[in-house]
Amino acid sequence: MNNSHSESYAAAGVDIEAGYKGVQLMKQHVERTRIPGVVSGIGGFGGLFAPDVSGMEEPILVSGTDGVGTKIRIAQLLDRHDTIGIDCVAMCVNDIVCCGATPLFFLDYIAIGKNEPEKVASIVSGVAEGCVRSGCALVGGETAEHPGVMSPGDYDLAGFAVGLVDKSKMIDNTRMKAGDVILALPSSGLHSNGFSLVRKVFDIEHADLSKPLDELDGKSLGEELLTPTRLYVKPVLAALQAARVYGVSHITGGGFYENIPRCLPQGLGARIDKSSLQIPPIFRLLQEKGGIPERDMFNTFNMGTGMVLVVDKEDVVKAVSALDGAGESPRVIGTVVSGGGVELL
Repeated sequence: MNNSHSESYAAAGVDIEAGYKGVQLMKQHVERTRIPGVVSGIGGFGGLFAPDVSGMEEPILVSGTDGVGTKIRIAQLLDRHDTIGIDCVAMCVNDIVCCGATPLFFLDYIAIGKNEPEKVASIVSGVAEGCVRSGCALVGGETAEHPGVMSPGDYDLAGFAVGLVDKSKMIDNTRMKAGDVILALPSSGLHSNGFSLVRKVFDIEHADLSKPLDELDGKSLGEELLTPTRLYVKPVLAALQAARVYGVSHITGGGFYENIPRCLPQGLGARIDKSSLQIPPIFRLLQEKGGIPERDMFNTFNMGTGMVLVVDKEDVVKAVSALDGAGESPRVIGTVVSGGGVELL
């Protein structure tokens, strides 16, 4: 590998040696994510993982893939790249835990205009942090240099996660019924959704991202917008161990109206008490500055609720206790009702 060099490829804009340096710089971050089951280090043609399926009657693999979307632009404008990877991991593992699956491993893909090893390593440091927080391993990835297609400072980040669950322990919404309770877990802000609208409303390309704002309790707009997506894997798994949970929804793009029904069976809907919601200031500022109707806000953003759990009404105390113990602050925000869709009162 030390002898690998192509003057012709370099003249076309691809620096192979920068790629090798990036791999060396990121190894320390990848090593932090090693868990039992990891068979190989990075650098091979495939990431190897040996899952422990002992005690499982019918192991099921659950996978999820996603990217960070145009939130990437905030990281580029602030020239801060060490948190955007947390978003990438969160968008994937928060999805697969909705099935009751424990994430096992993660792979990332970075497309970049010009390979700057230190920048790539910074991005991967965030990916590794997301993996550590959710208990999974970073077993591989790819960095692709795209000269002439992307400008030198541009990059995009995506990834995918694979998890495992015994079929008998998968979340089963066929047992859900009217009267079951809907719990909300707070978001850390906008997470990674709706940023095309956010960038338009705040005119991000020309905004002062570093100025503290009274409307954001003294935080700058850049700091607020770059806040990483919250990871819910460990709290949700704790709740599943302690209580009868019949549905879990990750509140991403599409907000309440699109995502809550995804965990509901045919014939049931959700009635949400808006007064029970804790809506962070960024959403009020966004709505006021953009003149956005309330329904559009709830149909685009998480509005302060990053994850929803539908719990048997007899097990609410158990679920809340487990979530509290896992560092969450759950709130009862509504109930399951006959019918369909989502009703906000």
